Amino acid sequence: MNHRFARTAAAALVGTAIAALGVAHAQDEQVEVLHWWTSGGEAAAVKVLQEDLQSQGVGWQDMAVAGGGGDAARTALKARVAAGDAPAAAQMLGMAVREWSEEGGLGDLSAVAEEQNWDEVLPAAIKEFAKAGDAWVAAPVNIHRPHWVWANPEVLAKVGLDAAPATWEAFDAAAEKLMAEGIVPLAHGGQPWQDATIWDAVVLGVGGADFYKKAILEADEEALTSDTMKSVFDRMRTLRGYVDPNFSGRDWNLATAMVMNGEAAMQIMGDWAKGEIVAADLEPGVDILCTMAPGTEGTFLFNTDFFAMFEVGADKQDAQNKLASSIVAPAFQETFNLTKGSIPANIEVSDENFDACGKKSMADLKSAEADGTLMGSLAHGHGQPAAVQAAYIDVITEHFNSDMSSDEAVQKLAESVADASF
Repeated sequence: MNHRFARTAAAALVGTAIAALGVAHAQDEQVEVLHWWTSGGEAAAVKVLQEDLQSQGVGWQDMAVAGGGGDAARTALKARVAAGDAPAAAQMLGMAVREWSEEGGLGDLSAVAEEQNWDEVLPAAIKEFAKAGDAWVAAPVNIHRPHWVWANPEVLAKVGLDAAPATWEAFDAAAEKLMAEGIVPLAHGGQPWQDATIWDAVVLGVGGADFYKKAILEADEEALTSDTMKSVFDRMRTLRGYVDPNFSGRDWNLATAMVMNGEAAMQIMGDWAKGEIVAADLEPGVDILCTMAPGTEGTFLFNTDFFAMFEVGADKQDAQNKLASSIVAPAFQETFNLTKGSIPANIEVSDENFDACGKKSMADLKSAEADGTLMGSLAHGHGQPAAVQAAYIDVITEHFNSDMSSDEAVQKLAESVADASF
């Protein structure tokens, strides 16, 4: 299929959604949704969901909270819940769904899940977060893969490359050539979650899937203090040298724009970057290349956005159920993820209308699930509970932004994770 035509069709659907919002106040049913999708590509994807609900007679009350890769939204949600004024639905990552479920207060979506056969159409690793015991408490809208390298082929061609490097050694060689030409090798935004996104990819790429499981998912002390972990921090120090001096505080989508406009050669970032590429009318896999971060081919870190439903009065439950039903329905999953840059959580959705990057991701997801290498991303809320995740990220960011040695970083990481785990 012509992917530019697919994007045009998606854009038309988004336009319809914008028009529909003008009459949302007239709907008998309303659903208030807290989320952090505010960049160009993300906002377009949200409009798709709004339009789908509008077609069912449900008005969307938008509570968008920008900033921090969702940190500001999570803070706002805690304040709302503490005040006894929880929204009907809130965007959450996997560990947050689990933690809110343990706290109590999430609604039960089991009737919708049974009707749509969620048990059969969602990957097992996703279901682990969407269910609390036998009850479904959240609807997964997508699956992101955080360890992509996005590269500008015209920039790479200036140093004789036709693809992003497949090994870290080749990455270093390419970076040296790029810097000699006055080109920033690695576009990056200096925010803790972005530092952790790169670190995730490096842990997986340097240590492999088994090491990632031990060091991240199990927080194994031996793995955290190993020579392999020292090599991870060595690699991070090297990558820090490929980032421009003005990276501090830069939003991720501005770093993506650096790659698109040729200011930088590459970015290590999740496939939400593809939403920005699509929004700029560029073809993922052609105008901007997509490859796995060095050493991570054959594995799949995932980050899934869920919408969890809070307990509400009977008058709002029907709207919640319609939202949950819309989210997992195949037609919506396709339309939404074509716009967002992610791939469907519903594995029954065909890859026919997806671009080359999406097709690869959908195929790799199935292979990784079969091979046992489908794993949650630490940086994006699927590796450890919030307190332990914060312990990792604090050390990662401190190391990336200082002259801390790899030996010091390894020692501090193990101590911080151990303290946070108790």
